[in-house]
Amino acid sequence: MPDLLLELRSEEIPARMQRKAAGDLQKLVTDGLVDAGLTYEAARAYWTPRRLALDVRGVTARSADLSEERKGPRTDAPQKAIDGFLRGAGLASADQAEIRTDPKKGAFYVAVIAKPGRPAEDLIAELIPEVIRGFPWPKSMRWGPASARPGSLRWVRPLQSILCTFGPETEDPQVIDFEIDGLRSSNITYGHRFMAPEPITVKRFDDYIAGLEKARVVLDADRRKDIIRTDAMNLAFANGLELVEDEGLLEEVAGLVEWPVVLMGEFEEAFLHIPAEVIRLTIRANQKCFVCRNRSVGDGEKDSLSNRFVLVANVEATDGGTQIAAGNGRVVRARLSDALYFWKTDQADLPDLELLAASAQKLALDLSKPLDQRMARLDNLAVTFHAKLGTQGERVQRIRDFAGFIARQIGADPDLAIRAAVLAKADLATEVVGEFPELQGLMGRRYADLQGEPAPVAEAIEMHYRPQGPNDSVPGDPVSVAVALADKLDTLIGFWTIDEKPTGSKDPYALRRAALGVIRIVLENSIELPLRGLISERPGQPAMEPAVLEDLIAFFHDRLTVYLRDKDARHDLIDSVLTDQSDDLLTVVQKVEALAAFLETDDGKNLLAGTKRAANIVSAERKRGAEISTGLVDPSRFESDQETVLFDAAAEAGAVASAAIVRSDFTAAMHALAGLRQPIDAFFDTVHVNAEDPDLRSNRLALLESIREATGAVADFSKIAG
Repeated sequence: MPDLLLELRSEEIPARMQRKAAGDLQKLVTDGLVDAGLTYEAARAYWTPRRLALDVRGVTARSADLSEERKGPRTDAPQKAIDGFLRGAGLASADQAEIRTDPKKGAFYVAVIAKPGRPAEDLIAELIPEVIRGFPWPKSMRWGPASARPGSLRWVRPLQSILCTFGPETEDPQVIDFEIDGLRSSNITYGHRFMAPEPITVKRFDDYIAGLEKARVVLDADRRKDIIRTDAMNLAFANGLELVEDEGLLEEVAGLVEWPVVLMGEFEEAFLHIPAEVIRLTIRANQKCFVCRNRSVGDGEKDSLSNRFVLVANVEATDGGTQIAAGNGRVVRARLSDALYFWKTDQADLPDLELLAASAQKLALDLSKPLDQRMARLDNLAVTFHAKLGTQGERVQRIRDFAGFIARQIGADPDLAIRAAVLAKADLATEVVGEFPELQGLMGRRYADLQGEPAPVAEAIEMHYRPQGPNDSVPGDPVSVAVALADKLDTLIGFWTIDEKPTGSKDPYALRRAALGVIRIVLENSIELPLRGLISERPGQPAMEPAVLEDLIAFFHDRLTVYLRDKDARHDLIDSVLTDQSDDLLTVVQKVEALAAFLETDDGKNLLAGTKRAANIVSAERKRGAEISTGLVDPSRFESDQETVLFDAAAEAGAVASAAIVRSDFTAAMHALAGLRQPIDAFFDTVHVNAEDPDLRSNRLALLESIREATGAVADFSKIAG
């Protein structure tokens, strides 16, 4: 079967757009082929900085012949209706239509319209120009004389050539001929723009990719990444170093070169006094280079970077890359000089200290310390956090008070939590964070260490932003936990209060992430922390409206459900445990885990069957209007020992399970419920619930309701599948 090869070659495509653009090209073309009535066996997209390519294998040679039936009017319908039907169906006369009969509707016309298949070449020649003209670039441009015309071609960068061939492996493929704004398709492409700019004639994919390789173009982006990674690691090792891997940078660099050549540059060792994170970001952001560490220094050591860095060129230089490495080194040194200036400036006194006294007094800051000065400046400048939620300084005051309150609840040192909360946002006013916002928190910790803050305070300053994603680590030290919870809860409370909640896919303030952060911190540190009380009693702030508070709690429930399902927890168990009154997230999770383990046992499975049977009977009778309550159970009306045993067992199991839940002893709670299994089985084996005597029937239904109440201390068993 024939194969389709398509290449769209242009000026440099931004690296961040390449992977998605290749995927878009594959989807648009393959969907278009299918819509045109063609099929294919496989497709794969490729990309480099200067081209998108698509290899589609096993395309059918032509679309299938189709026959469409179109029902028309009755044969005795007005002639105008018949004529209109014939015109719409493309028939010259009624003789070309079939007449069919329906017992109810009588005789009517049917047009059988044949649609012969078309050659794939013709369909592709129509499809590809449509794909090119409608390509979904986030940004595009027009160029050249044609750009003055309305509707002229737009592309991310000027499109230079289009290669499009089609045909079987056993024959020479043909060029699919079409033209867009003066640019005609061909079987010609070009290699590396500097090292091999000559034209390359292409037949099919195998010689296309081989020809590009000879012309110094590695078409496969993943292969370019492997080349860069391997060569960089080997070059670092050969120089006694270890590459600091960076997957995001590797992806970006692979999108900047067609023929990767890995080289090594260096800078003065004096710059190593700058924090490693700052060096790495400076070199990464400005030169797209990788840093190295000394192999003799362990991964956990600080400031282990070498003064060597790895760069990736797009050309094999005649001098082996010496000048390229030297040029990159000059730029790196200039950028590191700026970083060194920022680093030293942040440790010096601010020139406007006399203006910061009021802020220092308000926040209990020590203006002899550089980080305290930056926090005072942040407050003094009245930098807005949100128009309806005040300034950063006002927010810090809320977080400070909240962190001290939470610290007391979880057994952390409240004084340290307050100090950490006051300084947590101070690095936002530093030069380094101004240049590299992604270092907020981390630089705060660096500066806190330099001015002698206690270790828990410094750690809390860095960790209070975390976790920032599902794979990010969570704070573990109690002081860090208190500050991180205060920061995230203040954000959630504030935005709920002003009714700025997430809607659909929109979450501009990352409130879902904040809620997930609270959940992970609480669960991964095994903290029992009732949210309602914590939020309602936060110091110095007005109480939330009850409806708003309950809506926020419901949001936590929703996020907890998503979190647990991602952990493969059963949705029915979550639903059975999570109620509107659920307040302690840890308790909910522990119940789900204990319940899941219990239901794997024979006692659990049989108890579930018995409780669901009881619940179904009670539910059916309630629908018939029966009044059922455990308060209506009259032991004097029991006619069998099984009723008495079940009554006593339900009362005991419910009391023991409830007491165990209060102690957070969920294993004991499940053990207590397991004692109900035999009494329930015996009851259903010997007792007829729907007795003819209505009083006796009501008494037995109330007894069954006592089972629901006993198990309800743990979960609503009626919601559990099985």
